[in-house]
Amino acid sequence: MIASEGELFKKILGPAWRGLHPDIQARFDHNPLPGKPLHYTGRMTELTCSSVGRVLGYLTMPLIQGALMPFNDADFPVDIEVYSKQGSAAIFKQRIYRLNGRKPVQFTSYMLESARGEVLEYVGMGMGMKLVLAVRDGNLHFESDGYFWQVFGVRIPLPAWLTPGKTYLCHRNNDSAQFDIRIEIRHALFGTTFTQAGVFREVIS
Repeated sequence: MIASEGELFKKILGPAWRGLHPDIQARFDHNPLPGKPLHYTGRMTELTCSSVGRVLGYLTMPLIQGALMPFNDADFPVDIEVYSKQGSAAIFKQRIYRLNGRKPVQFTSYMLESARGEVLEYVGMGMGMKLVLAVRDGNLHFESDGYFWQVFGVRIPLPAWLTPGKTYLCHRNNDSAQFDIRIEIRHALFGTTFTQAGVFREVIS
């Protein structure tokens, strides 16, 4: 049973894992044990959404609060907790966005490997996406490869035009203590709908 990002990513990437910067490899070698989560803190340098993204964000907030934030903001703190649960193969990630002049927004997703060896990330209410991993210039990249709605264990693919767009995420290393995360969601018809960028570091307790 795999219950850590590092073990899952090593398995999925295979030999490509060795192309990651050693700091990133070491970072993902820290596995969250049940009851002993990993903590990261940082600042969001960019949070943007287009007009279409804003509409999608408000429409989906009651179902998947925080997955698609309908706000434009910058320079605010973010706390991240990565944890596992006893008997579960899923890796959970809770984010708390402390936006300027607004109540904090909490968003929790979880990631796991499917029976077919796919990396799946669930964002709430059975909604999720398949992720494809790649290593480029020593950094870790994720791209969505289709969204789905899972009902009673059955994954129902969603048409691309009904989704916020294709998701691109880059985990870029700065040094052994600090890394950047950049997320862009781009719709084939409406262009870039959402962007997030921030700088983070692990909190050592």
